[in-house]
Amino acid sequence: MKLTMLGTGNATVTECFNTCFCFSSEEGEHFLVDTGGGNRILKVLKDCGIALDGIHDIFITHEHLDHLLGLLWLIRMIGTMMNQGKYEGTLNIYCHSELIEKICTMADMTIQQKVCRHIGKEIVFIAIETGEQMKILDSDVTFFDIHSTKAKQYGFTMIMRDGMKLTCLGDEPYQPANEEYVKDSDWLMHEAFCLFREADAFQPYEKHHSTVKEACETAERLGVGNLILYHTEETHLAERKKLYIQEGKQYYSGNLYVPDDMESFEIKRVLRFTGSDSQ
Repeated sequence: MKLTMLGTGNATVTECFNTCFCFSSEEGEHFLVDTGGGNRILKVLKDCGIALDGIHDIFITHEHLDHLLGLLWLIRMIGTMMNQGKYEGTLNIYCHSELIEKICTMADMTIQQKVCRHIGKEIVFIAIETGEQMKILDSDVTFFDIHSTKAKQYGFTMIMRDGMKLTCLGDEPYQPANEEYVKDSDWLMHEAFCLFREADAFQPYEKHHSTVKEACETAERLGVGNLILYHTEETHLAERKKLYIQEGKQYYSGNLYVPDDMESFEIKRVLRFTGSDSQ
């Protein structure tokens, strides 16, 4: 399974893209998680070589603009492809039930009816609840409420064909109520708004986010083998990877990844590394 980080930034970034990412199978099928804040998603997908006709599963974690608005452009483009006979099968969109109504209302207000007519037919919304399991990219994906303190939000655990476990916590810190989903994950995706030493400047806690330090302490405590940090500030883009890893390795002994926008890597079993030069 290949993971491509389409964007790694928080809601208000301008120098990088909002956090969203894509899992891709060897067969060229894609599972897209969140869609960024606008039509830049189309350019990013193109630059990453991810074809729209290979996207059949999209998960929207929650209603915030930086995760949601790109979906309207994907509905428009894929619906148009359906009209042209250039898209086979259905587009499955997973999100919680309250969000489905909001997305459909926005689509009806902003997208032509000749495209919206596919909603409920070839464009299928699937309401998720905690513990609900779906088969996506031949993996068992289990969704769970992350217990957000802002807007209702879901994360997921993915058990892949080889038994590897990857967990995504959305864009808020880990909550102990979700220990059963997170503990002993081979891979954990966790937000890290800024460096701990810069918490006073960026005030992550007021925004219901965490620092590199807290994310790494969580991963260490829960026995996570590989940790991916994202949804960050953008003032350190040129040296973000180096700075975040330097701080993170003080609190986490596993493999630490701080990807850049459009960076891809294989999700596979990796021996636990305890050095200082993770990615």
